[in-house]
Amino acid sequence: MPLHRRLPKRGFKNIFKKTFNIVNLGDIVSCKKLKLDDVINSEALVEAGLIRENDLPLKILGQGTVDAILTIEAHKFSASAIKKVTDAGGKISTIE
Repeated sequence: MPLHRRLPKRGFKNIFKKTFNIVNLGDIVSCKKLKLDDVINSEALVEAGLIRENDLPLKILGQGTVDAILTIEAHKFSASAIKKVTDAGGKISTIE
């Protein structure tokens, strides 16, 4: 059997991969520990227990309904999250 078939196959590790803390809008609205009147950022989400650590950048996804006026600070937003928050009268700000 040839050498290239006898050796085990190795995987691929992408060194440029970016990982995010991901939170859905529905989880933010339904969380009882968050004050929706205040600015919602990664520190507030750690205190509420929606994310574990503050080390990774935060991304907000648009799953769920938004009926409250929210002010959210995150590193990235999905297009549906931007649309839902702005349609409800809220504000978003992107952290660099």
